[in-house]
Amino acid sequence: MNRAQLELFVQVAETGSFTRAGEKLNITQPAVSRSISALENELGVRLMIRDRRQGLMLTDIGSRLLVQSRVILKQFEQMEQLVAAEKGLEIGKIRIGSFPMTSTHLLPRVIRDIRERYPGIEFDLREGTVNDIREWLDQREIDVGLIIASEQGEFESIPLLEEEMQLVCRDDHALASETVLSIRQLEGVAFIICNGGYEVPIYDIFRRSKAGLNVSFTVHNVNACLNMVQEGLGVALLPTMLLAGLPAGLKAIKLEPKIYREVDLALPSFAEASSATKLFVETVQRLYGRSGRSGGKNVIQDIR
Repeated sequence: MNRAQLELFVQVAETGSFTRAGEKLNITQPAVSRSISALENELGVRLMIRDRRQGLMLTDIGSRLLVQSRVILKQFEQMEQLVAAEKGLEIGKIRIGSFPMTSTHLLPRVIRDIRERYPGIEFDLREGTVNDIREWLDQREIDVGLIIASEQGEFESIPLLEEEMQLVCRDDHALASETVLSIRQLEGVAFIICNGGYEVPIYDIFRRSKAGLNVSFTVHNVNACLNMVQEGLGVALLPTMLLAGLPAGLKAIKLEPKIYREVDLALPSFAEASSATKLFVETVQRLYGRSGRSGGKNVIQDIR
């Protein structure tokens, strides 16, 4: 079993196709098939099966070995980065998982900062929901993820942003004359929920307040959410970062007690992170890190 076989196995598993995996690695489809067969013979287990309806599928042991294969390939990359660092070079690839708001408002500045200092660093960006990012971290598909802070603590994390959230409604809405609102005043009000990291603190605050949340619509981007609020289809709770240029006819109202959405930087393990990933973590912490929550600054110092 060698590195090339592991890379091929991971590509086949991720693309679900011998042909597409071969195209990515410049290998013919028959060569891909032979290599996977040789790997299965060497290990003495079946890694994949073909299903007429669902196509190529991993066996149970294949799924477990996929995670371990990603870990091993990451260790190869770490070795290359250590050698490059010894020579005064900074190379490597950083696989990042992000939800829409952080992709738009946070990552571009971080990537530019790193690119200016270390042009040899590559970036592989994946955008999804917060649950997608947690799954990618668990399966080692990404090196680092930007997630909404959670009490579960399944990953090692560093606090980054704490954003106040405000109610957005039409200026002719029944609540528009209020200057401050409580969660209880929002019971029964038609809400438009924007997925992609915006929804987590909303469900949480209503649950903790033991108030009823009336979700009329669920959308997947902020523009759609704001357009629906403009049409009078409901109200929304959004971070203040997005409220600087509200469309005409809309207004933002503060809540009491205040609701915050906390964004964390999460990794499966700081100790096992590659040099390139540590560079990314340090850059994000330098540009956006918060000093109000314990642990963040010390963690960064410990992983250098």
